[in-house]
Amino acid sequence: MTQSRDSLISLSDTPYYHCISRCVRRAFLCGQDKYTGQSFEHRRQWVIDRVKYLTDVFPIEVCAYAIMSNHYHLVLFVNEDALANCSDSEICERWCKIYSASHLVQRWQKGKLTSDIENETALDIIAKWRKRLSSISWFMRCLNEFIAVKANKEDKCKGRFWEGRFKSQALLDENALLTCMAYVDLNPIRAKMASSVESSEFTSVFERIHNKTHYGDNQAEKSGKPLVKFIGAEHQHQPAGINFTLIDYLELVDWSGRMIREGKRGVITGQTPALLNTLGLDDETWLGLASDFGKTYHGAVGSLEELALFAEHTGKQWISGKNRLRRIYH
Repeated sequence: MTQSRDSLISLSDTPYYHCISRCVRRAFLCGQDKYTGQSFEHRRQWVIDRVKYLTDVFPIEVCAYAIMSNHYHLVLFVNEDALANCSDSEICERWCKIYSASHLVQRWQKGKLTSDIENETALDIIAKWRKRLSSISWFMRCLNEFIAVKANKEDKCKGRFWEGRFKSQALLDENALLTCMAYVDLNPIRAKMASSVESSEFTSVFERIHNKTHYGDNQAEKSGKPLVKFIGAEHQHQPAGINFTLIDYLELVDWSGRMIREGKRGVITGQTPALLNTLGLDDETWLGLASDFGKTYHGAVGSLEELALFAEHTGKQWISGKNRLRRIYH
């Protein structure tokens, strides 16, 4: 049975979510169609540009991403505090970057309303926009609708472009967040589309290593927030971010990519990255997570205590994969 979005997202438990959308057609979201020879590689840039644009509108930031041939991954951070102090006028400005305002709200913006009822109605509309701007569902809707319309126009066809609703996975603690980010960044290596993390274009790890977002000659106007930063363990006076160091993360992802590419899963190398000790994971367990995280864990991920709270807040009686998670996240 299809679950409501309220059963998948609870910002009171975590602001971090792993989202996946998959293309319904054989003809690819991106990549090259081996039957027709047509290339859709340029669509990877469409997705990145749209995501970057939307992060300027929504109080949502990107921790990790990977744009694959027929699907994409996003690890998102919802920064509710960034929207809390926005005035109603600022909410209108944000919303109107995507949708047109009603005639009533346009008159409110110009101060031309003539009755209390009109003013109250306009403010009710703006309040709905405020709520939508902190919604992952609306963020993904604004992303997927835009790409679908553009792809259909290019393909000269109509109909569905995406395979149903996007999938959402709650990441309830820092270990779950880091594991998911590595899994996302390693997608091109697992799919044998890249031989190293340094060459894994259209991923967040490539952007972090090379400090570049855009690829090729046809660069769109740069916009959007930068990726969520790694701020290290000493973060008392740091802005919000990921509580590990970037160097340790890059070392871990690079090591994991080499192990996966060379088929060394389960082999103790003697050169285990230091970050694995911090996470309390051995080589084999980590490589299993880096390879199969998205296939094995479909719901919320975190410690049993955090899972219990998430289940309570979202009206669930149980959480998928709880027994496996008991052995990994303590």
